[in-house]
Amino acid sequence: MSKKILWINPIGTDQFDSPVKEIFEVEKMPDTIVDVVSLKRGPQHLEYHYYEMMIILDTLNIIKKAENNGYDAAVIGCFYDPGLREAREITENMVVAAPAEACMHIATTLGDKFSIIVGRQKWVPAMRENAFKYGFGEKLASFKPVGLGVHDFHRDEKETKRLLKAAAREAVDIDKAEVLILGCTIQFGFYKELQEHAGVPVIDAILAPLKYAEFLIEIKQRFNWIHSKKYGYETPPKKEIESWGLADQYGLGELWK
Repeated sequence: MSKKILWINPIGTDQFDSPVKEIFEVEKMPDTIVDVVSLKRGPQHLEYHYYEMMIILDTLNIIKKAENNGYDAAVIGCFYDPGLREAREITENMVVAAPAEACMHIATTLGDKFSIIVGRQKWVPAMRENAFKYGFGEKLASFKPVGLGVHDFHRDEKETKRLLKAAAREAVDIDKAEVLILGCTIQFGFYKELQEHAGVPVIDAILAPLKYAEFLIEIKQRFNWIHSKKYGYETPPKKEIESWGLADQYGLGELWK
């Protein structure tokens, strides 16, 4: 059966849409269709929690619309995994994935300890919190910041590779990481060379959630395994949304009709 996935770059610029789409067209399964979108408004990176909060509602609305339009999965393309639990709460027939959770699941099957190479130290507290929330805290060897912001990774790729290789060597040799994770989706395109240099698996933050989404779709299609609606991901009752006028108040249109 075919798989239809919506990848969302949850930022107010489309500059990364085309390069991400090009990679997916090469790496996706033959029966997978991947569409890539970004937001019509909002910050151009999510390096601050304030920016992250700005994009949540628009991201969730896109995901709900995607489910209504027949997508099998949505991926929230930021390593903070913004709105992941909320997205799973509002969807009923579609699976939702995000980079950090997917990367950590894969990394812990490939080695005992993993390190995450990130851009800035600023990012570390929230990402560490997610590692423990997902149950992977004991598997986390270290975070390795390289002093680059989101828009810096592809500005001087030679320098980026130098910084990534130095961080990778330290993570493996000193922190004893057996797997490395690239902790930003805009670190795409570096994993192969870094993997050869480090001698350990290097998990790419766009490929891992793409493949994880394909996997989640397959087990839903074959076994009807999908996000449980019993407790944590229970969907808000439509009658409350309607009676409180939330669709009109927040400009949700027909999403909850």
